[in-house]
Amino acid sequence: MKQKLSRRDFLKLSGLTLGGLAFSPFLPGLTDFDDSFVVRIATAEMPVRKEATDESQIQSTWYRDELVHVYEQVTGKDPIHNPVWYRVWGGYLHRGRLQRVKTIYQTPLSSISEGTRMLGDISVPFTTPYRFSKAFGWQPMSPPLYYGSVHWVEAVEEGPEMADYKGAWYRIFDELDSNVSYYVPAIHMRIFPPEFLAPISPDVPYEQKMIEVNISTQMLYAYEYGKVVFETNVATGVIGGRPLDGGLPTKTPDGTFTILDKVPAKHMGYSYFSSQTTGNLLADADNYVLPGVPWTLFFTKEGHAFHGTYWHENFGTPMSKGCINMRSDESNWLFRWAKPVSPPDAVATRGLGTVVEIHY
Repeated sequence: MKQKLSRRDFLKLSGLTLGGLAFSPFLPGLTDFDDSFVVRIATAEMPVRKEATDESQIQSTWYRDELVHVYEQVTGKDPIHNPVWYRVWGGYLHRGRLQRVKTIYQTPLSSISEGTRMLGDISVPFTTPYRFSKAFGWQPMSPPLYYGSVHWVEAVEEGPEMADYKGAWYRIFDELDSNVSYYVPAIHMRIFPPEFLAPISPDVPYEQKMIEVNISTQMLYAYEYGKVVFETNVATGVIGGRPLDGGLPTKTPDGTFTILDKVPAKHMGYSYFSSQTTGNLLADADNYVLPGVPWTLFFTKEGHAFHGTYWHENFGTPMSKGCINMRSDESNWLFRWAKPVSPPDAVATRGLGTVVEIHY
């Protein structure tokens, strides 16, 4: 008698993973369903509760990278900072460690000029990148590239031959693994239009812009001429968390800083091809490999930064290892607004940066 495969086993055994199979345009019927409200499990496992409260009985469990259709969004009693729950098959999931995703296929570019890099993001829940070597041929890489993560595309080329995908592939430039190229299906990436990278109010003088973060309230404010022009809740560093390598504490530092570097697509954590680590202040609590962290604005030499976050939706409470987590669209606004002005083709920008005031 054959043993029935669980959803988790299927994901493990699938050669392309769900990110490579379910999003293929060559599998008929898979794009006919309404995916307007689908979430990805963005942590190791998530309990499905009988009711919309942490006190309720656990009915079942979903695991990292499984995709769940949401029937309804409800407001529960807890947690107070983020009482939003999603009704799913079998019960309720709290949205804190979920990522809301879409499946939007793109029309690939026909070519990219040599020496040019174009910025874009992943437009499907996740996709498996591949690398090529003479010794082993084409190999899938881990982790996947996730919805909303931002990457530099430097060429349109042929990729591995797949039974269900024979289209163009984008060659990705990664500053952490700049000596080795990797590739993703071009239909899985949106190339940003110029207006998506345009600076916001670049004519406002340097001394008339300022960013304030209140750690106690988990709020961020952007000021022009002393008036608030943008505000949102964020997720700062966990106080008293396990220290990082080198003993660096996980709390967000308070004081006065300036933006030191702006990097639109940053690979945080372990390199794909080496054991070197960089920027692990930005890593998820249980996943230290985060390619394509979007819209990163560093404000300390130790690596503290504002950045977009595709691995949780739990703003309003400390979540990070020292950085300031933001929703990706809001971090894009801050990236375009803050000084120094960043050219659209700049892998990184350094200059006289906007003042940052962080306090309790």
